[in-house]
Amino acid sequence: MTSRADSEQRLRDLTRLRRVRDRIDREYAHPLDVEALARGAHMSAGHLSREFKRAYGESPYSYLMTRRIERAMTLLRRGDLSVTDVCFEVGCSSLGTFSTRFTELVGMSPREYRARAADATAGIPACIAKQVTRPVRNREVRAPHGG
Repeated sequence: MTSRADSEQRLRDLTRLRRVRDRIDREYAHPLDVEALARGAHMSAGHLSREFKRAYGESPYSYLMTRRIERAMTLLRRGDLSVTDVCFEVGCSSLGTFSTRFTELVGMSPREYRARAADATAGIPACIAKQVTRPVRNREVRAPHGG
């Protein structure tokens, strides 16, 4: 059984983790790393990583990259920027890392996505297109039924 002090500490940690997540959502295009996020939350980098993963099911870095890829998908659907420009626009500094992570999350390269998405979302309002084309994180994938 946990003590009252442990429960209060857990609530303080959850509040700090929410602030970290909100910061990532706001500042995804800026240079962010776990150490900087941890300093802002007055936590060690290791503690932040462990607790963030426990609370949200993925590491802070993975969450940041998912946000960046979601924004990249929107920019690629718009079609007026090159893949390289989109990479830098969303805060990635390496085209290779961006392309690899994009392909992992979306299931196709950014270039292929841009070509397909332009046709697939034609005539659909942007707010709806964002929802139906959102990448599925590993923790959201349902296990197949059966044995």
